[in-house]
Amino acid sequence: MQVKRFFAADMRQAMKLVRDELGADAAIIGNRRIAGGVELTAALDYKLSALAPRVPNMELEDELRKTQSRIVTAQAELSLRGEADGNTNRQLFAGLPLTAGLPLTAAEPLSEPAYAAPARPAPAPAQSSGGVDPRALDSMRFELNSLRELMEVQLGTLAWNQLQGSRPAQANLYRRLQRIGLSGPLSRDLLSMITDIEEPRQAWRMLLAHLARMIAVPEVEPLEEGGVIAMVGPAGMGKTTTLAKLAARYVLKYGAHNVALVSMDSFRIGAQEQLKTLGRILNVPVTHVDPGQSLVQALDPLLRKRVVLIDTAGLQASDPALRMQLESLAGRGIRSKNYLVLATTSQKQVLTAAYHSYKRCGLAGCILTKLDETASLGEVLSLAISHELPVAYLTDGPRIPDDLHLPRRHQLVSRAVSVQMQEEPSEEAMADMFADIYHSPTKQVG
Repeated sequence: MQVKRFFAADMRQAMKLVRDELGADAAIIGNRRIAGGVELTAALDYKLSALAPRVPNMELEDELRKTQSRIVTAQAELSLRGEADGNTNRQLFAGLPLTAGLPLTAAEPLSEPAYAAPARPAPAPAQSSGGVDPRALDSMRFELNSLRELMEVQLGTLAWNQLQGSRPAQANLYRRLQRIGLSGPLSRDLLSMITDIEEPRQAWRMLLAHLARMIAVPEVEPLEEGGVIAMVGPAGMGKTTTLAKLAARYVLKYGAHNVALVSMDSFRIGAQEQLKTLGRILNVPVTHVDPGQSLVQALDPLLRKRVVLIDTAGLQASDPALRMQLESLAGRGIRSKNYLVLATTSQKQVLTAAYHSYKRCGLAGCILTKLDETASLGEVLSLAISHELPVAYLTDGPRIPDDLHLPRRHQLVSRAVSVQMQEEPSEEAMADMFADIYHSPTKQVG
């Protein structure tokens, strides 16, 4: 028997590590919370008698039932405290699957929470006004999230295996969408639109047609519409290069007298000099806005310009300067159209984090960059579709402004298909895709 410990940020990543190293036959025999994530203990060639003994262990069964009762009792107690004190503790359980009603057996690994107290029929009224230990809440949150993630992974595997057996044609379409990189919920929505089509080739063509229609693009090009246009996004996404392409595109078409550049990036070495050089080449004015300086006052002399392009700093989500920068762009006196610049080479987690960090300033759409370097377009398309972000521009190279293009939805889908993975996705990847479906609000597959 081979036993090994795995460390990851969450339960889903830990389960993936177990599958990748020990395979699908590995048994989870322990889990616990550690600093920065979770620790799983897994075993290969675990004896069946040890995992599910023929003779039930009554003491262990009794302890598991007590643990289940304590979780439910703690939830009821927190709900009563939330009603009595007007706090929001009961919201902790919103959207989480309850363990009540799920049979617990000795074959299911479950660590007893550190916050557990002796079971009692109902919390005493005198104790309902007492304070709640934050560590107990954190421990309870971790236990429930771990159970939910573990169930999602298992349900994803079961659902995928069942679909392969009952509806192999639909399973094949799911594989092809996974090769493009589309998310599980988006793939489910697309397949729900072609349930009446049985011929595989026609079904695939209709899938791609529906995908193209789901991609939003602006009715009027942002540069043609004019106004204040800001490039926002994390560092390394290509904001400054994209701004240079937009400025050059406008100057070549309308001249330099109706466009101005503004830099809010005083954090990156050489950022302001880079924009100054661009301004000299294009013969357009460049204004620098230092941290703490009023953006409204800085833009006031430029309001006569037809187009004002703003370059922002790519800061970490926890940086207070980012909050100030986004609040400035969201100000009523600015009326800027903020476009989230996303590199198509970025991972799904990076793209999602970027959206949630910058959506507070109000996003008019997104600009997709580095299409010439990407190996998958599905992730960024899934983000744009799920959050209803119109795709304003595409960039696919360093040339200014030749490598800046207006998006064409069917061409974008064709490009996504052309750069798809060549090999078939693994069974683990498909199970993760279905786990993503179970994690979404609508828990229906197929």
